[in-house]
Amino acid sequence: MENLSGIVAFVQTAEASSFVGASQRLGLSPSAVGKSVARLEQHLGVRLLQRSTRRVSLTDDGERFYERCRQILDALNEAESMMLQANAAPRGRLRVSLPTIGYRFLLPILPQFAERYPEIDLELDFNDRIVDVIEGGFDAAIRSGELPDSQLMARRLGPFRFVLCASPAYLQRRGEPLTPADLTQHACLRFRFPTSGKLQPWALRGLPDDAAARFPTALTCNNMEALRAAAELGLGIGYMPDFLARDAIRAGTLRSVLADHLAQAGQFSVVWPSSRQLSPKLRAFVDFLSERLFSEA
Repeated sequence: MENLSGIVAFVQTAEASSFVGASQRLGLSPSAVGKSVARLEQHLGVRLLQRSTRRVSLTDDGERFYERCRQILDALNEAESMMLQANAAPRGRLRVSLPTIGYRFLLPILPQFAERYPEIDLELDFNDRIVDVIEGGFDAAIRSGELPDSQLMARRLGPFRFVLCASPAYLQRRGEPLTPADLTQHACLRFRFPTSGKLQPWALRGLPDDAAARFPTALTCNNMEALRAAAELGLGIGYMPDFLARDAIRAGTLRSVLADHLAQAGQFSVVWPSSRQLSPKLRAFVDFLSERLFSEA
């Protein structure tokens, strides 16, 4: 640490290609900068700079040392900035990408977020296709399922369950399935992932993963809201997240079936670029979601 001032003087001199340029950046005399670099060279036992009457340039050893020192100083500046920002009030625009269904669980808690952080301006992009967080210029994204992207940091927000639902009118007309195998005698409403084009599997205890492929499919769509509406209209039995079906079940427009046979739970996470420092506004958003999302069933 006692050589840190010499390292700073060396890096500034290398970048300015002169002691005079470095002295102007550091607010020191050229002589003081030169002496500081000389002491560093003496300590290391190598010549870092090649001096001439007009300019200085890096030696081979200096080139290698400069690259490492630049990284260290950048890390120190980032650490200092992180601590300064930690005490700053969260403010500014925050761009977040989330699935269309996200408004069901996010919008109800946004008034509390706005009250707590009035200087944060949220810009929400609802899209069922997986966007590139970095290329799209998003600060964060809310995603479900596996998170294979190694360029993203993530924090789990909370689990949810899947339910099988149908309207009372449909169940009165077709009868209620008592076992998963009974679904072969029912009209099934299937969700197709917009990105991959694959049908969502139905995870049912006692049946193989591909069992749903043998169920009669009455309707396929790539929007969960439309799937729920189709179930409410009596078109068949739909497989959907519990938070999407909850209000309809409470209102009596949908009934849950085969609840004891459902095996799969879902998981939402918030992700952000790993190369991006967790700013006060992003930290506030992530912490708030971790605290409030799915905390109330």
